[in-house]
Amino acid sequence: MRRCLSIFLSVVFALIFARAQAAEIDPALVAAAKKEGHVTFYTPLIVDQMARPLAAAFRAKYGIEAEFLRIDSDAVVLRVLNEYRAKRGTADVFTTSLGIEALTKSGAARKFRSVNADAVPTGLKDPNGYWIADRVYVLEPAVNTNLVAPADYPKSFADMLSAKWAGKIVWRPNNLTGATGFIGDILLGMGDEQGMDFLRKLAKQRIISLQSSDRAVLDQVIAGEYSMALAMTNHNVEISRREGAPVQWLPLEPTIIFSEQMGLTTLAPHPNAGLLFVEFTLSREGQELFRKAGYIPARSDVLPLNPKLLPAANGLKSRIATPDVVEKNRKHWDDVYRQLFR
Repeated sequence: MRRCLSIFLSVVFALIFARAQAAEIDPALVAAAKKEGHVTFYTPLIVDQMARPLAAAFRAKYGIEAEFLRIDSDAVVLRVLNEYRAKRGTADVFTTSLGIEALTKSGAARKFRSVNADAVPTGLKDPNGYWIADRVYVLEPAVNTNLVAPADYPKSFADMLSAKWAGKIVWRPNNLTGATGFIGDILLGMGDEQGMDFLRKLAKQRIISLQSSDRAVLDQVIAGEYSMALAMTNHNVEISRREGAPVQWLPLEPTIIFSEQMGLTTLAPHPNAGLLFVEFTLSREGQELFRKAGYIPARSDVLPLNPKLLPAANGLKSRIATPDVVEKNRKHWDDVYRQLFR
């Protein structure tokens, strides 16, 4: 049975995405990067889970010192913008889950071409060459398995409208990994008319908003403070589940996929080392590090530890919320939250 599932998933993903050939990095780039000898990147990646292992692996492979600053996505964008305006660049590379449009429009991010780009699906890379995803994340509900029996798991979003869920659902407000992302998923997936009708009914369930990180919201569900959380990154739920926590994510449709974008700064002190770091991150070797850490890699030929983290493996329809889609709709999604849920 397990072998059949493995074969099935291989066929599914081969049909969905073209498998990429091994990319050859220009030896001249490697030589120029080694001459610079250093790279600095700003990132929201968790330090011990991903940022430090990625830097260490790059250092071990190329002998180039890799330094990182771990800050949230909005702080990454603000810091890169401020350095650009002050004409004093420190970062060579950045990753961010939001605000990439501000960096490209301001001139703080520069175009580049990655030899690994063919391995990353359309929708996860900028056709103009300013960014490419290093990982993706899928938003799904999560339930405490001590409080909710499998027979009571919602089989659809409509099931959440049952009176038994009133006052038992929590989410993070004003964030893509939270209420904003959930509202975006519903409106993009159901359409405005049907989506707004559902959200108006959901608002009557008295959803609790926690002003904290998505990880802290998940921890509250694990601790049994709440039965369910909405718009959880399913890979984080899966990591906790594998470690024995009483939590389970639910594959419901519609499903939205967000990405973390990776780019190069215009004022990079080490432009060649920066590009080489991007290439390493996007290589199969680099993406395997994301996989081992429990993330969902951006490359189509490196599946997550649990392939079912990807909607297609569950037979679910999904859509990628590209940065331009998020920028176009974010204010509207936030407005809907304020109108219905505050």
